[in-house]
Amino acid sequence: MYTVIGTSKSRSMRVLWMLEELGQPYKHIKANPHNEDVIEFNPAGKVPVLIDDGTPITDSTAILTYLADRHGDFTYPAGTIDRARQDSLTQFLLDEFDAALWLAARHSFVLPEEKRLGAIKNTLRWEFERSQKTLVHRIGEGEFVMGDRMTVPDLILTHCLTWALSAKFPVVEHRLTTYLERMRGRPAYLRAANL
Repeated sequence: MYTVIGTSKSRSMRVLWMLEELGQPYKHIKANPHNEDVIEFNPAGKVPVLIDDGTPITDSTAILTYLADRHGDFTYPAGTIDRARQDSLTQFLLDEFDAALWLAARHSFVLPEEKRLGAIKNTLRWEFERSQKTLVHRIGEGEFVMGDRMTVPDLILTHCLTWALSAKFPVVEHRLTTYLERMRGRPAYLRAANL
């Protein structure tokens, strides 16, 4: 059985949701970053941490990729063009969506107050809106980012768009608004969000 350390209000939500989608049993330890339960397995104090057979795995994207590969679901096989495209979309989301949101969070409440640059958030919102326009040209015509199959980028995108709304970063592309509504209605998402 897997163990997930972190709260559903963090990137741990991605991992909890993936395990719910996979139907895999897991133990959930609700711990905030830098909690002693976290530091024991990740000296950086960051969540999520997935423990599999006593071995901790850190970084939500690494964990999602590991789980998808291990269970042969929510991914395309390594070495295929579809996997290369999936990995490209994953990197785009991390670079353009997750990074902007994380930098805004750092300058809102993570960094010491004297190190924060409040004006940077306007630039980050502008970049986030521009990245949405780029993304809608890259994604497939189907229900999911890759078309008709849900993959790792869907979990990351849904989490980032949800995070954006709570951070007051507008989702300006109608296609992404309807996508988010559909994804957040999935039973596995709802189970994970209520943990």
